[in-house]
Amino acid sequence: MRRSFVLSRGRSHVLFERATFMGKKTLVLLAVLIPPLWGAQEPPLGESLPSRLTVAKATRLAIERNPLVAAARNAVEMADGDAVGARLHPNPAVTFETENYPYFRSNPGPFFSNQEITARFDYEIQTKNRLKLRAAAAQGAVEREEAAYQNDVRLLRLEVQSAFYRVLLAQSNLELAQSILSQTDQVIALNRTRFEQGDISELELTRIQVERLQFADDVFQARLEVRNAKATMLALLYAPDLGADIDVVGDLADVPELGISLEAPPVELYRFASTSRPDLRAAQAEMQRSVAQNRFQRAISSPNITVGGGYKRNGPDNTLVFGVTIPLPLFDRNQGGVLRSEAETRRAGNLAAATRSRIELEIQQAY
Repeated sequence: MRRSFVLSRGRSHVLFERATFMGKKTLVLLAVLIPPLWGAQEPPLGESLPSRLTVAKATRLAIERNPLVAAARNAVEMADGDAVGARLHPNPAVTFETENYPYFRSNPGPFFSNQEITARFDYEIQTKNRLKLRAAAAQGAVEREEAAYQNDVRLLRLEVQSAFYRVLLAQSNLELAQSILSQTDQVIALNRTRFEQGDISELELTRIQVERLQFADDVFQARLEVRNAKATMLALLYAPDLGADIDVVGDLADVPELGISLEAPPVELYRFASTSRPDLRAAQAEMQRSVAQNRFQRAISSPNITVGGGYKRNGPDNTLVFGVTIPLPLFDRNQGGVLRSEAETRRAGNLAAATRSRIELEIQQAY
């Protein structure tokens, strides 16, 4: 009986070493995720938190209540607004002028017959297909922000699911610790009977009673880990009370649907990630946007042409007016904008390459 007792104790310490390690990570995560209480604005909360949570419900509530995800969604809306503005044509200009009215003469004569009156209409023609290039760059920004929003949702979902299963693990450790403590009490009761019958010495009974304190401490640590794990998950849900007692319902053996077999080799996993990871899509969208922005900046180096025409009355004569304005690109040919856009294109390529390398490393480590 003593041998099985020691084996159970060894198994308990292995589990609680894992729980202690996860507890340190939980404290760090709490320090990062819990917003400061001073000067903070309340996040946009939706429905109140239920007393029972599944992993699906916890994930949905976190996405709905997280202000950083809401800010990413606002960034998509801002990019949509920029895209609408980028597709608009410039407004025309209407000019009305009067000149040479002899106001200081003693007899200036009729008002409309003794001056020059000009009414003209001017419109700026964009050259080098500039409107289409600007719209393409703005659309690339929309696709980048949408992918960034999806990536924020993906990371939040990962955090919530990790916190959820940490709660399940902590609850499992608590149940195991309580079971071991209960078995220890039974062993102590049995050995006390043996001591009264003279089968064992008082020293041996005392040693077993002292060992019980270690298992009681394991129960305390496991109960603390459950509270910390729940507080971490409540912080991700932006709950008003991080000490609230919630019932987490799930199974540690459940494996989420990934869309690909876990037995697939790393090459297939990387190919799957290349088409499904939103952070890589965001990096690729930024590359496309920077290329379109570079073309747009090069188009700006060619000046726009402004054409205009209208009506002019000069005394008794009625005439037509027509004009063309062509800026001369002698000094400013948008050299700075072109250089900046080229640097942005190189930067986007480097970031995309770094994202691919990071994804490949994450897959290899996870595999």
